[in-house]
Amino acid sequence: MQERFVSRLAAVAAALMALVFVSVAARAADAQPLVTPAWLNEHLKDSDLVVLDIRSDRNGGGQKAYAEAHIPGSVFSDYDKAGWRVTRNNVPFMVPSAADLEKLIGSLGIDQDSHVVVVSTGENVTDFGASARIYWTLKYAGVKKLSILDGGIAAWKQAGLPFESGEKAPSPKTFTASVDNSILALASDVEKINGSGGAALVDARPASFFLGKEKAPASQAYGHIPGALNVDSASFFDAKTSRLKSKAELEQAADTVPAGPTVSYCNTGHWAATDWFVLHEVLGRQEARLYAGSMVEWTSSASRPIASSRTKWDDIKKSLGMGL
Repeated sequence: MQERFVSRLAAVAAALMALVFVSVAARAADAQPLVTPAWLNEHLKDSDLVVLDIRSDRNGGGQKAYAEAHIPGSVFSDYDKAGWRVTRNNVPFMVPSAADLEKLIGSLGIDQDSHVVVVSTGENVTDFGASARIYWTLKYAGVKKLSILDGGIAAWKQAGLPFESGEKAPSPKTFTASVDNSILALASDVEKINGSGGAALVDARPASFFLGKEKAPASQAYGHIPGALNVDSASFFDAKTSRLKSKAELEQAADTVPAGPTVSYCNTGHWAATDWFVLHEVLGRQEARLYAGSMVEWTSSASRPIASSRTKWDDIKKSLGMGL
């Protein structure tokens, strides 16, 4: 009798463990790169969910806008001010150290088991780039379950879903970084690519930057890294819906990028994060990396080559206040 009881107890325990495993596996599978407002609304009470509102002063009104109205339960972390991009070796907009990432991510109530949904204003491709850069940073740091709210705050509002006001102080957790270098390209990696090929360089900036007609204030030179393809991040974005295009349209927009290893870059690793997200997360190109330092780091050394279509007339127009 006792043996039968023990046997039944073991069977029940095994069944419960199987249910737990299936539940955990289902939640992990549910962590799609892009989620809809309806999906997020259904999962707001999930114990592992962290909704991360990243609006900044220049894109969405920052902390003031968050305090006035945000997705219920979300925590706030300003894209520009919280430390997601830092100055390292006198170069701005760089990836923080692992120790700094551990401190930043843990302070937001995120740990290894969290499913983080990144939320931007959702009004334009620049907003999406902020979401993609933080998504990439979290993935680089070792967060496994990640999503971006497709359409951001604007889509949530359009869906008629509820907001709350006030400020939610996150409950800090201990986060231990497990850095994934497979999705990061360093300047030294790009120098090797520039010299011998082996990977496609994808410049995510508008053509005017690529050609050298204008440049970012923090960049030291006009033009692009020699051999790069120009795939403007805006080509992946539908300005009418303020969301990424359909997968079929994304595949078409990326058809100039050859199969195999790719490295996306822009001025500061912001626009390029969208290209990386589309290639790596949506289209499944697992050899895609982000050169987070991008042109600001590349041009910080005068020894690195630049290709440019800029002319003397462009310089004259700039001196006369007629150009960039």
